[in-house]
Amino acid sequence: MLLTEEKIRQILESKKDWMLRDNALVKTFECNDFIDAISFVTKVGMLSEKADHHPNISIHSWNKVELAISTHDEGGITEKDISLLNAIDP
Repeated sequence: MLLTEEKIRQILESKKDWMLRDNALVKTFECNDFIDAISFVTKVGMLSEKADHHPNISIHSWNKVELAISTHDEGGITEKDISLLNAIDP
């Protein structure tokens, strides 16, 4: 079930640097170096597998990782996305 715009806004207000873009919760993480960026992607991959819910992951430059979390088959943001967001960025 899709979350309401109000619920999404409340969540975004409580999370630093996350935004809503193209029906996804999006954040760019800046890591110390390339190895930290790859380690972060591995951590996200493990959490995603555990949740059986996978974000779009993009590595930008040598130290920036962008995550975009949404429930594609629902067409937007659901509780599954919030659970994954909280696991990745408590």
